[in-house]
Amino acid sequence: MGSQNESIMEFACKFAKEIDAKAILLNSEVAQNLFVRKDSKPCFNTVLITRGNDILPHKAELFQNVINIPNVNVTRLGQMKIVITKGLAAGLFKKTDKLVCLTGIPKIGYIDSIFVIDVSREFELLTSENVSNIFENIYPEVFEAVLNIALELAAQGREGRPIGTIFVLGDDEKVLELSRQMIINPFMGYKEEERNILDHNLRDTIKEFSALDGAFVIREDGVLVTAGRHLSAALENKDFPQGLGSRHIAAAGITSVTDAIAIAISESTGTVRIFRKGKVFVDIEKGAGK
Repeated sequence: MGSQNESIMEFACKFAKEIDAKAILLNSEVAQNLFVRKDSKPCFNTVLITRGNDILPHKAELFQNVINIPNVNVTRLGQMKIVITKGLAAGLFKKTDKLVCLTGIPKIGYIDSIFVIDVSREFELLTSENVSNIFENIYPEVFEAVLNIALELAAQGREGRPIGTIFVLGDDEKVLELSRQMIINPFMGYKEEERNILDHNLRDTIKEFSALDGAFVIREDGVLVTAGRHLSAALENKDFPQGLGSRHIAAAGITSVTDAIAIAISESTGTVRIFRKGKVFVDIEKGAGK
């Protein structure tokens, strides 16, 4: 399948230039046989997508940017939405960009799909005049860590049970003013460095607390402020996002009156939704069961 992948990559490079794309997003799982020669390199600005521990060190050095996504079961479009969301948070992409996406079935090992994502069309909130910068004042690495945990919880649940919860990131002082504690704060009394979400040793603890009612509140630098928080802010009935339950309405409500970002997990569907300014920024659907 090497020649097929090379032909598709060559076409993608020409196509990306014709439509003035920002970059090609290449799924590394279906490109194992690309760039195997010492003199080979991408023919266009290409972002390599890796999953889990699949870093491909022998190839990563060929790429200016590598974006890693969790090894969880999401749709192909969902994978690309994760990549673009992380890229926007890191400043790699802008709302006016077009991106050419190359993906396929990992176990087959070759590219079978090519599609274009117009960022402003796929992420409709970016066209809003009221939102200048979705990730303003949020550390990109913190957002990435929170999103990874949310995606893992959505895909895996906890001890075989589906989990629904909310992570509220940023503008923590105002969020606390507009919420109330439902349980004793499990993070109270710990040093800040001991309760930072960037510490991988906290992953299991966070996942355990995700089974509690209420939301996590996280400072923009990753410090976990509290868990089990009831979000009191609510939108007017006319402003409710259609078809969403109380958890998502709470996430929309708190982001409508603060500068926070909220990431909500649907317990019933496993969909992860990101809210900003009271609206859904993007939703990432769980893949079909294997």
